[in-house]
Amino acid sequence: MSRSNLPLPQQRRFGQTSRSDHWWVTPLFVFLGLGAFVVYSTWAAFQGVHYFCGVDGAHYLSPFYSPLLYGTAAEHPWIGIIDEGGYPAWWPSWLPFSGALLILWAPGGFRFTCYYYRGAYYKAFWADPSSCAVGEPRSCYRGEQSLPLILQNVHRYFLYLALAFILILAWDAWQAMWFVNDGIATFGIGIGTLVLIINVVLLGGYTLGCHSLRHLVGGKLKLLSKHPVRAKTLSCVTCLNKNHMRWAWLSLFWVGFTDFYVRMCSSGIWVDWRIF
Repeated sequence: MSRSNLPLPQQRRFGQTSRSDHWWVTPLFVFLGLGAFVVYSTWAAFQGVHYFCGVDGAHYLSPFYSPLLYGTAAEHPWIGIIDEGGYPAWWPSWLPFSGALLILWAPGGFRFTCYYYRGAYYKAFWADPSSCAVGEPRSCYRGEQSLPLILQNVHRYFLYLALAFILILAWDAWQAMWFVNDGIATFGIGIGTLVLIINVVLLGGYTLGCHSLRHLVGGKLKLLSKHPVRAKTLSCVTCLNKNHMRWAWLSLFWVGFTDFYVRMCSSGIWVDWRIF
């Protein structure tokens, strides 16, 4: 049998490709979307004001500042009053302080190490590669087996924290259903109430569809049918996981909008409509 030597294809230069479609559109939108969120969330985290709206007895707390460890909130029959301007004694006085700086590292770390987001921002920000069959600006692939990318393996531990934050934000949504007047809390629904509820639903759909959670509830089993509870849980997580990208983007947009809505109402720019 005769043999012939085939030359190996030459490495593509950065951005070089034979694709004729608009492959650059998706990385561009990912870059703009994630970039805008990072800029806004960083700005909001350093503000330290207008993260709580207590107008007309409302109790709307921005998810960027929840749980409210340091700062101020209006008097409430369940949580009382938190002193304004408080900050940890160990915090350097020459550094600007905001309660969000003690919180956002947890949900931020969960998203940064998320399996979907890794693929998204590797392409959009690092061009690793920009898209399939498109040249990248490096000659070798190191993977995630060495520093710093090996730290992405802490994703599961951030998952545990993210699950706890879902419960905390659900409590905030519950408190947003009660409006305090003359020290008496009455049930009601405002636009802000719906905003906080939607935020919990979207974040819950994103978190509960996590790839690590899917492995946690259904992994390491040789015969899943012998574990009906875990099999049902795995089915539910898998159902959410099928649309993990959609949940990721919707929840990212909405958590930013929730902070923006509370900020606008707290500063008096927007008026929160009471439905009943």
